[in-house]
Amino acid sequence: MNSIITRLKTAAAKRAEFNRTYHELRHMPRDTAIDLGMFPEDAYDVAYAHVYGR
Repeated sequence: MNSIITRLKTAAAKRAEFNRTYHELRHMPRDTAIDLGMFPEDAYDVAYAHVYGR
């Protein structure tokens, strides 16, 4: 059974990974994002799915 501290650490690590991923996706050049099949406006959804799953 996970303790509350372990769950909080896991949640904090996931949130940090989400923030890094979101920032990188949101600030990549538009033409690069389009080449990868996404728009910068999709960064939140893509980062969320990457870190937390769908």
